[in-house]
Amino acid sequence: MSAEEVVIHHQEGESGSPTLSLVEKRERSHFGFRRWKNRLAHGLFLISTMIGVIVLGALLWNVVKDGWAWVTPTFFNNFASRLPEQAGIKAAFWGTIWVIGLTVPLTFIFGVGTAIYLEEYARKNRFTRFIQLNISNLAGVPSIVFGILGLTLFVRLMGLGKTVLAGSLTMTLLVLPIVIVAAREAISSVPNNLRLASLAMGATQWQTIRRVVLPYSMPGILTGVILALSRAIGETAPLIMIGAVSFIAFTPGYALDAFTVMPIQIYSWVSLPQPAFQHLAAAGILVLLAMLLSMNAFAVFLRNRFSKDK
Repeated sequence: MSAEEVVIHHQEGESGSPTLSLVEKRERSHFGFRRWKNRLAHGLFLISTMIGVIVLGALLWNVVKDGWAWVTPTFFNNFASRLPEQAGIKAAFWGTIWVIGLTVPLTFIFGVGTAIYLEEYARKNRFTRFIQLNISNLAGVPSIVFGILGLTLFVRLMGLGKTVLAGSLTMTLLVLPIVIVAAREAISSVPNNLRLASLAMGATQWQTIRRVVLPYSMPGILTGVILALSRAIGETAPLIMIGAVSFIAFTPGYALDAFTVMPIQIYSWVSLPQPAFQHLAAAGILVLLAMLLSMNAFAVFLRNRFSKDK
């Protein structure tokens, strides 16, 4: 035993209080250093968070200041124009609603269906692991690649042209990996005892999935859908690749009509030199944010409701 490890017996001092041993002093010093590192990490994380919040707040304030006065009924009722006082977002607004309205059911059906197959039906072998690995990798592929794929597959090979349906299918390909990954994680988190109990009571595998697995995993699935739609509603590059125009003087009436969306219209206004178009772009950003927050709020409401029903 070394001299440093020898415990010094407590000795009574003049004050009558025992002195600390060498081991106790070292332990207190070690704990103090760990507490100091914890406070330092807490401070760094707090500063990082506040920087992001401050920058976001500054951007939102700048957008609200420049665009709030331009969000008027005329702004929603007019089409794009070369004259700022007559320009509006009507075509882009309804085009966005059409694209997202078709993307949501396609993404949910194909995304959740794929996740159910991979988790509940597919055998766990090299082939399924290969598929799962590639799906995870697709979630990080740049959006322009999906735009090229949509142009080749939907616009040219399938002959859909530059239509709402082609745009919705392209956006579905873009966000599908996100939904599949989130849905697989949610489904795999369901306790296996619930499945076995349902099967033991005579339920089929599909009845077990529909009445036990899906209700339990729906909050996690909806979280993935929220993230996917948040990305889809703001994407521009894939839709530009398939030929979405920046100026049309009509609203889409069918899935095979030409279209434009708000991100493309906002980008078109920002690129113009007149200051008034910068205000129109800010107003378009406010409308896009309001639409995004409304969609997310509805999805969060559904998620919380399913969470309470579990």
